[in-house]
Amino acid sequence: MTPADVQATFCATLVDEWVRRGVRHAVVAPGSRSTPMALALAVRPELRLTVVPDERSAAFVALGAGLDGRPAVLLCTSGTAAANFLPAVVEAGLSAVPMLVVTADRPPELRDVGAPQTIDQTHLFGRSVRWFHDPGVADPAATATWRSLARRAFSAAQSGPVHLNLPFREPLLGRAAELPEPLVADESPVELAWSAPASLPGALAVLMRSRRGVIVAGGRGAVAPGAVAALATATGWPVLADPLSGCRDLPEAVGAFDALLRHQSFAEAQRPDVIVRIGRPPSSKVLATWVATAVDAGAMLVQIGGPGVIDPDHRVAVDLAVSDLFPLVALAESVGAGGGGAGAEERSAKGEWRAGWLDASARADHAITRTLASSPELTEPAGARTVADRRPDGARVVVASSMPVRDLEWFGGPLARAHANRGANGIDGVVSTALGVALDGDPTVAVVGDVALLHDAGALTALGSSRLDVRIVVVDNDGGGIFSFLPQATELAPSRFEQLFGTPHGTDIVGVASAHGIDATTVITAEELAERLGHSGPTLTRVATDRAANVAVHAALNDAVAAALVD
Repeated sequence: MTPADVQATFCATLVDEWVRRGVRHAVVAPGSRSTPMALALAVRPELRLTVVPDERSAAFVALGAGLDGRPAVLLCTSGTAAANFLPAVVEAGLSAVPMLVVTADRPPELRDVGAPQTIDQTHLFGRSVRWFHDPGVADPAATATWRSLARRAFSAAQSGPVHLNLPFREPLLGRAAELPEPLVADESPVELAWSAPASLPGALAVLMRSRRGVIVAGGRGAVAPGAVAALATATGWPVLADPLSGCRDLPEAVGAFDALLRHQSFAEAQRPDVIVRIGRPPSSKVLATWVATAVDAGAMLVQIGGPGVIDPDHRVAVDLAVSDLFPLVALAESVGAGGGGAGAEERSAKGEWRAGWLDASARADHAITRTLASSPELTEPAGARTVADRRPDGARVVVASSMPVRDLEWFGGPLARAHANRGANGIDGVVSTALGVALDGDPTVAVVGDVALLHDAGALTALGSSRLDVRIVVVDNDGGGIFSFLPQATELAPSRFEQLFGTPHGTDIVGVASAHGIDATTVITAEELAERLGHSGPTLTRVATDRAANVAVHAALNDAVAAALVD
């Protein structure tokens, strides 16, 4: 074989092994040096190939595609193209999203000699990847190792991004020869297997007997809602459910926990003895402070799952793996299984405890619904509630990690369910992530702020040409709305605050989207927004708001909940 044919065969072998193991999506940012791999991906009918000109956007598309648990292949050419993958790779690493990152590179003789489009790509993404490997220019003597390389990369990518840096020599156009034989006869997709359950600490038996316990169901915890429900049933505790957990519609769920815990007398009266937190904490600072206060007063904080280490306040007493959840459920069932006497009294007390939470949550949600309906204006919380309640059947929701995720969490109600890139909590790449989510054909609603949209404007080019069913809702308050809730808004002079934090941009959001061939308009009522959500994408719907007025709306909603609790 010629050197070009060797490179083509090498790439075809990697792709063949990945396809055999269940990879379905490939996202390619165009370039010359990556030609051998791009062609190997393009000729496989089993793969959906998505071409995204902007590398930063392409990486977030691959992130969105990987949320189903199967890594997408992400490919770019050499040089700073690869560096633009970094934000999405960081998010994938922190959120344990599978991803196969493939960067083309110059061969060794063109490095460190001033060759164009050449940077040091060795360990470019640092500790954000699960594994890095540069096998060198494809060598026919190493043919027997190619499938093993692909298999190892795929296996490592099950828990986060993997980076393969592949140098190619010119000529880049070759023809793949016969591929090496598969390593095993069984080519079923490899599934990530959790480690065997560890023995549970003996102190948990006492904790599971406690009447005053809560379950905090956060996001990206790799725990199914049914498992959370089983734990809630076994313990008799309420579930403080983040929309990102998928648990808001459980009968044990408390959705309005942020507004409830702002009411000091309620927060103090409902202080728990034990908190079981599953996955990443919700975004609510009020909840985080309440948990910390409870722990400082003697409560026990048990953390189940991650991804990674989840202990930002250094208060976790017991750290369990996801595989420990069902043993924990069995333990809770066993300590509460008495048929009468103390067992019956304990179950009755737990029922009253949870009923108190659920009654307060129902009153809070009623107050929120009533207050939102009383205003003719489409406010930011009303927009979040409309998306939660009126999203199309089967639609998935991707929400930006700023005020949109908080509004959905605080005011979205029992139907709120979404994904957000909360590993690094960045606002970049939200629309691109929604594109990746939509690749499997589901309608996808992306709720973003104006600044988040402009951060990811490159995604509009890919969206306009792809015709994916992505329905963007943009909350446009001409700047950084979340900063209006921080001390900077009241302690700085207005002009300085606007300069550094408000950052008005004056961009015509509808005009930008229309220029990309996307159906775009502005709405002013909740009904208009609901009607727009029913239109197949790509669409963009702008909700115009005022930052100062938005602070007042949030205060009014929290005051209404406080009044409902007093009544």
